[in-house]
Amino acid sequence: MYTLLSGLYKYVFQKDEYCILILGLDNAGKTTFLEQSKTRFHKHYKGMSLSKITTTVGLNIGTVDVGKTRLMFWDLGGQEELQSLWDKYYAECHGVIYVIDSTDEGRLPESKRAFEKMVTSEALEGVPILVLANKQDVEVSVAPHPHRTSAFFKYQRPASRFLTSRQPSVTARPRSGDGTASPRPAQRSQARV
Repeated sequence: MYTLLSGLYKYVFQKDEYCILILGLDNAGKTTFLEQSKTRFHKHYKGMSLSKITTTVGLNIGTVDVGKTRLMFWDLGGQEELQSLWDKYYAECHGVIYVIDSTDEGRLPESKRAFEKMVTSEALEGVPILVLANKQDVEVSVAPHPHRTSAFFKYQRPASRFLTSRQPSVTARPRSGDGTASPRPAQRSQARV
């Protein structure tokens, strides 16, 4: 009887959990983006001082609750030696935010190579990807110009992989707060990127 009531309580009150990867080269502003997101969605979260944010070694984890949904952000380090670990997290993610440093035009080709390597992974098939051109408020940033944008996004995934979100039969269900799979199946809609 306890198990039945406990399961019913979890079913009614537990939040669905989705994992979002934040990827990009080092110094692109991934951790700053995560900290700013947490301060916008948590009323009483003061946030880390932006001047104290250093290079991420490993990963940072942050959670944001929106209604009955909990978003877990995994901010992975962007150094070249840490990029080889990114693919270990692809199977568990429900979405990817790829951050580009708009102030460092010299590293755009390197960022493009990392993006293309990431996007060609079979484990990310059907996963929505958001590309964020960070630091646009800085005066020396690369202006969003059609030629530069098309050069960065010259590679495109096939339409069947690029335009749809993960199918319920292919992905795991959202996780509950204690790390176990939620009893409710994931409600996934077709998402356009």
